[in-house]
Amino acid sequence: MTLDPLVLSRLQFAWVVAWHIIMPAVTIGLASYIALLEGIYFTTGKEIYFRISNFWIRIFAVCFGMGVVSGVVMPFQFGTNWSRFSDATANIISPMLAYEGLTAFTLEAGFLGVLLFGRKLVPRWAHFASAVLVAVGTLLSTFWILVTNSWMQTPGGYKLVDGIFYPTSWMEIIFNASFPYRFMHTVTAFYVTTGFVVMGVAAYLLHRGKSRDEARHMLSVTLWLLTVLVPLQIFLGDLHGLNTLKHQPAKLAAIEAHWESEARAPLALFAIPDQKAEKNHYVVEVPLLGSLILTHDVNGVVPGLKDFPPEDRAPAIIPFFAFRIMVGAGLVMLGLVAVGLWLRMRGKLYDSGWFQRTLIWSMPLGFIAVLAGWTTTEVGRQPWTVYGVMRTAHSVTPSLTGMDVLISLIGYMVVYLIMFPAGLWMVMRIVRAGVVKDGHAPVEAGRPAAPVKPVPGGGS
Repeated sequence: MTLDPLVLSRLQFAWVVAWHIIMPAVTIGLASYIALLEGIYFTTGKEIYFRISNFWIRIFAVCFGMGVVSGVVMPFQFGTNWSRFSDATANIISPMLAYEGLTAFTLEAGFLGVLLFGRKLVPRWAHFASAVLVAVGTLLSTFWILVTNSWMQTPGGYKLVDGIFYPTSWMEIIFNASFPYRFMHTVTAFYVTTGFVVMGVAAYLLHRGKSRDEARHMLSVTLWLLTVLVPLQIFLGDLHGLNTLKHQPAKLAAIEAHWESEARAPLALFAIPDQKAEKNHYVVEVPLLGSLILTHDVNGVVPGLKDFPPEDRAPAIIPFFAFRIMVGAGLVMLGLVAVGLWLRMRGKLYDSGWFQRTLIWSMPLGFIAVLAGWTTTEVGRQPWTVYGVMRTAHSVTPSLTGMDVLISLIGYMVVYLIMFPAGLWMVMRIVRAGVVKDGHAPVEAGRPAAPVKPVPGGGS
């Protein structure tokens, strides 16, 4: 059996990124959520938000640590597994990753300690400011990572000399054609993912009869946020799709498993794409809906995979199903938000046992959608690392052997399968303990904390 270093390197990178992206999907959202809680506590003085913030800061600390450890190995893979890619793109990729360190990590490293340990050591405003700056740091990190990824998807602002990329316009590099859509879509996805985690934890606490006042506040505030964020995410996803149609038509054709370019195209709800035969089996489709959704025109033309050479086509079956898993998870989340609003209007949001159990089981939905969306984006880009310019097969380290990659892949698998369950166990211990009522919040001179008022049973 021949061990292909290209295939194994792709599997290794996919393994590392798939585990790592779970952590930013919750820490980026949690950082902003904690900043919101700290802001409410700072302006109102209500201790219940102080307690909720402390509860989520403990969970954030565990997840942040796991995110750092799981993510630090990714840059090493650029050198060990993808040295040709690193050599060719270093003039563009390296500065952007350096900007991430200079901006995002500086804020996170500088103020995370204040957020975690400075509650009783700094004034209330300073702790609130540290929460905001940590949240800004996570968003800046997302900004630069997605700038890098988006440039690889829709490259611009460069010239190619002897196989080496040189920047010609940093504005075109940073604000490339797909970046605004990918950034908004990804950040909102992370916020939605975090929102369902918060609602699931709140539902668990209510179901167990623990920290009921705090759980009601978590559920109420987060449901209001998701009422805006989930429909917004669907709208942003539609804009992202239009951008993909314009700049990456081959990817869109693979996502839809569409073989023939045609107007008034149907939408395939289900199919088994056959790459070799260039057709689909067991197709379930809706007439005209493909053109209407993908181009916003019932007479619009949807590109087909046959428009592109076979060697330039992504393996359609993977992005086809990944995209439908992402959309399906999004529609389920939209339905749960609608049900929550209906229960709120009926005054039963906090008393519905079946809804609480549903929210508990729905906590993985956001992660499933994020992983499916990432798979759609990255596999749909194939066979390119820099779309249309540099192939994945030409990016791998030439001296690498299959055995080298296999040994390191096994090592990563062992470490991650120990680290992530251990981290999940620590988070579950915090959740099971509930919101700790360890005395009162620190009170600034001349500003007593406001008393806590329980949330009425019918909603807030």
